[in-house]
Amino acid sequence: MAAAEGTVESTAEPAEHAGLPQMDVGTFPSQVFWLAITFGLLFFVLWRKTLPMIAGAIGARREQIEGDLGTAETLRKDAAGALAGYESALASARKGAVQLANDNRKGIQTEIDQMKAAADATAQASAAEAERRIAAERAKAVVGVRAAASSAAADIVERLLGMPVSADEADRAVAAVETKGA
Repeated sequence: MAAAEGTVESTAEPAEHAGLPQMDVGTFPSQVFWLAITFGLLFFVLWRKTLPMIAGAIGARREQIEGDLGTAETLRKDAAGALAGYESALASARKGAVQLANDNRKGIQTEIDQMKAAADATAQASAAEAERRIAAERAKAVVGVRAAASSAAADIVERLLGMPVSADEADRAVAAVETKGA
């Protein structure tokens, strides 16, 4: 270590050369020479290697962007076509749904009309049957009333006059009264 210390002390410059060594006017020509060589090498490396790589990367990027824009435009056109197809299909489906609803409404109305006609026919048949039964019951009632009237007339005449009246005579008298009243 002593030898290392000695070399440090022997290389030390005198105090008059204190400051930055690159500012020493005596070394300017060599500094300018090495600056020119370094700049030339750096320019040559940039000109031959780096700038073509940068230009290639920019060109590749430009081509990629143009390709992506072309693809995007194609996809936009496809999407517009798909949207038009979708809207057309939707309009067609709506039209079909309206037509189906109208057909169903007409079918239901037809069924209702048929059911109503069948119900009316059934009601008319039931009303006719009821009128027939009423007429039959009325006829039975008339027969029963005639029989009761004949019997009552015979009993009344027998009680009032004391004479027996036959059933045929009582029936004829009730029939004669009926024809006068009608």
